[in-house]
Amino acid sequence: MVLNSTTIEGDIAYIDSVNQTAEHLVYPVSSGKKIVRPANSYQKMIINDGRREIDSFSVDLQGFSLIKHQSSVADFYDNEVVKRQYYPEMIELLKTRLNATDVLIFDHNQRSKVRAAAMQPEVRNPVASAHVDYTLSSAPNRSIEILEKANKSHYVGRRLALINAWRPIIGPAEDFPLALCDMRTVQSNDLVQTDIHHFSESDPETPRHSGQIYSLRHNFSHKWHYFSAMEPDEVLLLRNWDSTGDKKSDYTPHTGFKNDLAPEGTRPRESIEIRTLVVY
Repeated sequence: MVLNSTTIEGDIAYIDSVNQTAEHLVYPVSSGKKIVRPANSYQKMIINDGRREIDSFSVDLQGFSLIKHQSSVADFYDNEVVKRQYYPEMIELLKTRLNATDVLIFDHNQRSKVRAAAMQPEVRNPVASAHVDYTLSSAPNRSIEILEKANKSHYVGRRLALINAWRPIIGPAEDFPLALCDMRTVQSNDLVQTDIHHFSESDPETPRHSGQIYSLRHNFSHKWHYFSAMEPDEVLLLRNWDSTGDKKSDYTPHTGFKNDLAPEGTRPRESIEIRTLVVY
């Protein structure tokens, strides 16, 4: 591997499976149950720091972009504040940045190693597994569900996209940053359909939601990127599905990874991610 001042070597967790399907069970940390995920192996990959070429990235080209945005939210762990204050901020931001007709936020999550270890309800650990949040079949089904729930079924038939917005809660985010794979370097057979079941705090025995994601198989052609030392006034947009896409590899695999260049004493990562349905 050839490294330079804008690249690092990192371990990316890829699925081991040679099969076309797998299963993933996601339990809340407060349940005491261990998350069940497909077996992974870590592969050394070059991860490029996108800082010097920020303007060259696009959700429609590589599948992701970094934008500046100062939020007025003081406490990202207060879910009522997040819904009341942060959601409207992000709706306006995405409508403007993506030239969208409408943006529907349908979910969010906070990730913190420290708070998850303390069993804080609804807070999760960062994910160390390369994946895409939806599949070619689950994405349109989920989109229709979201539109129906919002009484906006009249948008069915328009261009739709499932786009996540990821923000560090504290900065600089050097511990376990988010890595994103250029979607142009992903082949269809790199993606493994994975059934995923999410369990709630109130009922850790029955899934509150089930769906499908893609887990990622290793391929040396994958080109990974991250953005070093992200601050809370920066937001990563990543595309998980777009209705104009015609093949599985039109979407952006992503994962957290251990940053060996993080200074000693770096604060453990804290981040918030919202999931949106964008209507063009």
